[in-house]
Amino acid sequence: MQQCYDIAPPRVKQYLDAEIQHVMNKISPSDVVLELGCGYGRVLEKLALRAKRVVGIDTSRSNLMFAKKRLGRIANCYLFQMNAVALGFLDRSFDVVICIQNGISAFKVNPQNLIRESVRVARAGGNVLFSSYSEKFWKDRLEWFQIQADAGLIGEIDWSATREGVIVCRDGFKATTFGPAEFLSLTSQFHAELKIEEVDDSSLFFEIRVRNS
Repeated sequence: MQQCYDIAPPRVKQYLDAEIQHVMNKISPSDVVLELGCGYGRVLEKLALRAKRVVGIDTSRSNLMFAKKRLGRIANCYLFQMNAVALGFLDRSFDVVICIQNGISAFKVNPQNLIRESVRVARAGGNVLFSSYSEKFWKDRLEWFQIQADAGLIGEIDWSATREGVIVCRDGFKATTFGPAEFLSLTSQFHAELKIEEVDDSSLFFEIRVRNS
C-alpha cells in the first residue's frame, strides 16, 4: 500500500497532504479520534501530534502490523483489527471520526451502514468526516491510477468503462465517487447536521455534526 503513495505525482501528494491538514484543523488537543481504514498509519502519525488519543482500525492484519512498526513509539496511538461497519466500541466514544481518501467507496461496504456506525460511536457535538474526490481532480486522479497500473499495483485500466468519476480496471477493481446529492440522500435519516466543503480543488469533505438526542 505504501508504494501507491510513494509513486504519487506532486499534485496527488498535495491532495493527500491537504486532506490531512483539513482534518487536523478540525481536531482539538483534548479530542479522542478514530480513523476508519487506517492502513499503515500514514494519517494517524500526523493526527497523533494534535489529538489527546488516536485510534486506528483496519480489516487488514498485514497493514496493521506495518502500522505497529511505524507507530510503535507513539504513546497515544492504538490499533485494532476491525470492520468499519461493525465497530467494537461503545456508543459515543469519540470526539472525531474520520474516513478520508474516498474510503466510503474503497471499503466496498454498504455506505449507509458505514455512516450509521460512524455516527453511533461519535459523541454528541462531535464530528464525523468523510471525503471523496472533487470533479476538479478527475484528470489528476486518473493519472495517479495509471501510474499505479503501470507499476502493477492495480490492474490495467479499462478506458471504455472509465468515466464520470468511476475508474474500472480489467482485474475487476472499481473505484467510484460520492457527490453531494448521494451523500445528502445517505444521511437524511440521521439526527445530525451536514456540511459539505471542497478542499484544495481535490477533495469533497462531508462533515456530520452529531446532535444531542
